[in-house]
Amino acid sequence: MIRFLSILATLALLASCGETRLDEAPEDLGAFQARVTHVYTEKALQWPLSRNAEHSEWDAAMKNALETRLRRYQGAQEYDVAVTLEGFMLAPPGVPVLFSPKSAVVVNVFVYDVAAKKFLAKKHQMEIFESTTGESALLGSGHARTKEQQIQGLAVNIADKVEEWMAQQHEDEGWFAPRPAAGSESGAAADAAAPAPAG
Repeated sequence: MIRFLSILATLALLASCGETRLDEAPEDLGAFQARVTHVYTEKALQWPLSRNAEHSEWDAAMKNALETRLRRYQGAQEYDVAVTLEGFMLAPPGVPVLFSPKSAVVVNVFVYDVAAKKFLAKKHQMEIFESTTGESALLGSGHARTKEQQIQGLAVNIADKVEEWMAQQHEDEGWFAPRPAAGSESGAAADAAAPAPAG
């Protein structure tokens, strides 16, 4: 029994190290700057077993987390980012250790390039789980956290995963790469068209 409890304590300690914070270090998002951020929760489905939550209870938490993360970037190019909450399950109290479900959400993400007038991503879907702390690992999220704490934690994780995904797209696909200024482009074109000086 002591060995079993020791294993549980170790697992809980390891799990708690992964908790996401709102003030984590910024990612590399190139020339990104958020013009506007949108959050939509009206059509979200509440999945079976979930604690009851009104759509409006998600709005402020998600908006604050997304704004806090994305407003840190002051690049020269503007983008719009929207996140729609599609469904959620806020873990209810269960049987600690034996049955302790984690809260989860599904969101769709949209990223719009303002200058290019096109979507870089349209309806990219992500499934996101709440972070596990030592207390919630042993007791279960439904026992260790209130509904409000679960929503707040998931909102932070949504913003975190969206930010990380955007950084990965910047690295892999060149999203948010700095574009030449209009003046520099026209100047370079004029130089190329100008006749070469006589020798």
